[in-house]
Amino acid sequence: MDKASTRNIILAGFYLLAIVFTGIAGFMLIDDFSFVNALYMTVITVSTVGFREAQPLSDGGKIFTALLILGSLGVLTYFITSITQSLFQRQMSFFYAGYSRKNRRTKMENHVVVVGYGRNGDQVLRELMIHGSNFVVVDQNHDIVINNMGRPIRFVEGDATDDEVLIRADIKTARSLITTLPNDADNLFVVLTARALNPALKIISRASSDSSEKKLRMAGVDSVVMPERVGGAHMATLVSKPDVVEFLEHLTLHDTTNAQLTEIMCTELPVDFLNKPIKEIGVRRKTGANIIGFKTAGGELIINPTPDTRLVPDSKLFVLGTEEQIAGMKEMLDGNQ
Repeated sequence: MDKASTRNIILAGFYLLAIVFTGIAGFMLIDDFSFVNALYMTVITVSTVGFREAQPLSDGGKIFTALLILGSLGVLTYFITSITQSLFQRQMSFFYAGYSRKNRRTKMENHVVVVGYGRNGDQVLRELMIHGSNFVVVDQNHDIVINNMGRPIRFVEGDATDDEVLIRADIKTARSLITTLPNDADNLFVVLTARALNPALKIISRASSDSSEKKLRMAGVDSVVMPERVGGAHMATLVSKPDVVEFLEHLTLHDTTNAQLTEIMCTELPVDFLNKPIKEIGVRRKTGANIIGFKTAGGELIINPTPDTRLVPDSKLFVLGTEEQIAGMKEMLDGNQ
């Protein structure tokens, strides 16, 4: 039972005792009831059982009884609701504990850890699901975890700044971490904890100010996203270049169109392709896909690379094409064609 439930039950019990003592005192003072008769009248009044009166009531006693009934209805309802809610939460926590233990039996690898299930976190999960990525959600809000038990999402309940919580999310074998907490300080602590547990982790964090962005990058964040900045830039572009925005939204990241913009990592190039320029490989001629961007092994980005750009190991290609064209290109670069 959590602290909130315990506090609600204690408060409801206090209100109920106050009503009982008020009833006893009222019957004893107004109609000179004995303590036993006053207790009896209070109990049957508060519980609305409706047994006969212990002794006749005066007009003042009748008015007091009516007020006691009205006042006790809300208190009794609150008391019963608090107990029922606490029992329900305890039962759900029992089932959730079993569910979590079952999910933790299989250790995840090469997955994404998402910290915070707010509006940004929910959008992150939607995109990860579209791309078929494996992920774990870390959130300390018990209600959020319980309410999402029916969804195919693995939740880890707890504070992401705690090493043990991130370890339960298999942070040591994860490939990326996305922290979307609304408080920049919380995101900073999550980043520091995650980086210490997995130095090779790619970390993406939300930020709300330029100063926070600098601190997050110093802490080891690879990419910082400021929703307000992104949203403002998007709206401004819709005014100045609406067709460009429409074209880009139509293209890339979802399955709503046959055209896709994706990235291909050149890890193990065939010997015939090593250090050869793009024009000699004939990507466009053989597969129909278009190379529109290139990232060198050193991290330099080249937009619309020239035909003389040479492919080297650990470089990355940004390719535009249909699903079949991109699949064909991947096979070619893997040496299967």
